[in-house]
Amino acid sequence: MQVTPRRLVLRSPLRTSWGELRERDVLHVRLDWGGDDFGEGEAAPLEPYDRVPPAAVAAALQVYESVLLGADPHASHAELLAACAAERDLPQALAAVDLALWDRAGRATGQPVARLITADAAGSVTVNATIGAEDRATAAAQAAAAARAGFGTVKVKVGIGDDAGRVAAVRAAVGPDVAIRVDANGAWSDVHESLANLRALAPAGLEYAEEPVNGLDALRAVRRDSPVPIALDETGDEPGAAGSGATDAVCLKIARCGGITGLMRDAAAARAAGSEIYVASTFDGPLGVAAGVHAAAALAASGPVAPCGLATLGMFEGLSEVLAPRGGAIAVPAGPGLIDGPRAEHGWL
Repeated sequence: MQVTPRRLVLRSPLRTSWGELRERDVLHVRLDWGGDDFGEGEAAPLEPYDRVPPAAVAAALQVYESVLLGADPHASHAELLAACAAERDLPQALAAVDLALWDRAGRATGQPVARLITADAAGSVTVNATIGAEDRATAAAQAAAAARAGFGTVKVKVGIGDDAGRVAAVRAAVGPDVAIRVDANGAWSDVHESLANLRALAPAGLEYAEEPVNGLDALRAVRRDSPVPIALDETGDEPGAAGSGATDAVCLKIARCGGITGLMRDAAAARAAGSEIYVASTFDGPLGVAAGVHAAAALAASGPVAPCGLATLGMFEGLSEVLAPRGGAIAVPAGPGLIDGPRAEHGWL
């Protein structure tokens, strides 16, 4: 196993309720069995958001290296992943191994990962635009630009200031036909505060409010009286949260689920509980976003998937053309494995 740190720099700082993001550190992982038998993945912990220290992920990857070195090279994907999890069950680290194994399988068969999951995978994934501005005028301008570019959904970060004014300005800018999703990242302390804020935001007409408060019980209580449909995000860390039916929708993330395999499992649980689903990025690097695109495309073959939060690579310097959205959708990479082309050409591997 080869583990290489990579740093991605945001074009503009992004402020959220959990802090300001200026750069993103990820770990590129290559599993190599010799010759053309290899696969590449990515570990993308984000400590201010998921409370997982990068050092813990690096340590887990060292453990996994020993496990994989001692494993039968012909062992199945499931067996190799289970062996790693048995030694250290850390989803943000397991995701890198899972992605590399999917990438390996795609390379071996000449197929994109989405088509390995299901032959009926969609050819593109509808995505939302993220509005990161903190003031009304800039937020409105960003939203109007997103609408002109073909996005049918925009997401506005809330819990960071003049939320109601900013969301109202975004609605005025995009008109009635573009969906608005707000993301609080658990900013509000309790059910009462969450409901008060959601009632102030509701006149703008919202698709979902992501994670207004943390915790399954609190989310259930908010949902009962909320004028806005509720989506689960960070609370997905709780055991069984995806399949709890506590919220109208579940936001699924590659790192939190432990990779594509875990995301597909959690998606099935969420759907069985009656929740809508969509896939989003924790501002991952290209391999993490590619994995999300493949997973979302495969999920679309078996049911509706709400617009996904995967149009994030353009927020980083030098990555504006990698998995870039066109008309509000990202085309699923058609080459073998996770992503098309020699990756060194993009300057991020």
